[in-house]
Amino acid sequence: MTMRPPSTPAPSVPTPSAPARSRSALRLAATAGLALALVGLVGCSTAAPGAPSAPAAAEAPFDLTTGNLDTRPHIDAVPEAVAALKASGFTPVQAGKLTVALGGAGSPPTSFFAEDDAQTIIGSDADFASLLAEGLGLEYTPENVAWADWPLGIESGKYDLALTNVGVTEERKELFDFATYRDAVMGFSVAAGSEITKISEPKDVSGLRVIVGSGTNQEKFLLDWFAQNEAAGIDPGEPVYFEDSAAGSLALASGRADVSIDPHALATFRATTLGETRVVGSFNSAYPVNGQVGAVTAKGNGLVEPVGLVIQSLIDSGTYDEVLQRWGQGEEAVTESLINPPGLPKP
Repeated sequence: MTMRPPSTPAPSVPTPSAPARSRSALRLAATAGLALALVGLVGCSTAAPGAPSAPAAAEAPFDLTTGNLDTRPHIDAVPEAVAALKASGFTPVQAGKLTVALGGAGSPPTSFFAEDDAQTIIGSDADFASLLAEGLGLEYTPENVAWADWPLGIESGKYDLALTNVGVTEERKELFDFATYRDAVMGFSVAAGSEITKISEPKDVSGLRVIVGSGTNQEKFLLDWFAQNEAAGIDPGEPVYFEDSAAGSLALASGRADVSIDPHALATFRATTLGETRVVGSFNSAYPVNGQVGAVTAKGNGLVEPVGLVIQSLIDSGTYDEVLQRWGQGEEAVTESLINPPGLPKP
């Protein structure tokens, strides 16, 4: 599943750290497959008469190459976490190493392959995974894992930890432990030339055609808003469903849809790099609870508490904010790492 919160300003964008990438390369990165329940839908701008003109594409604010590793934050081992790890009795899959499942073929800016090396995984999840290993006094050992494969890999002991944008759910907590590190946020995207400037409450989607994934928690959220509009005696709005992202892109570009619901991090990354869409609102995708994304370990193996201590040290030192800001994910920041907090209720 995916997850995401209520409308706040879009996160700040880091200062450009590399030469501009080609638009085709950025488009490829921005539309990489999601390791999430909702498919990311890429929009292209088509300004309506009198609507704001689409902004010109600027130099890429993210370094999407292996050069990004040169600016990745680093920390020393966190004594409290190292002591807790030793006391826990946890044994790493590989001695002296932290083997972390990441979604290399996932979605920018959380986890994706570098432009110039299909073996190097970069993104905010990769940054956090590296920092967690350093904080625990272990060697960072990333593994590219398909979304569908991380649960069995963690359960079987193939991987110590998974950072693949996994939202906390009550069902998953029966098999896994979570140490949270981001809010689970979805975003409302519109074409850059759209006259829509803000979506923060049900009436804002009245009369709009909104692209959403069928059977997702985001659909549940949207249909509840539509129901509130109908009860208020106004046009509720209309959900729009597509089998693939290309069809959704064309719908948003051609005006056959007005809004698309996407993972907030991807929506912001896409808007920043391509300049063809805008993010006009957000909400927590674990509705009706305030869900978070967590680092995942096998249930009861002793690793989650030391991991939580490292995450909290990152938050307290400011390194945490440094990672989120360098990937444009400031809106997803949390103030503390929680161990197995309330998650999305069971169906």
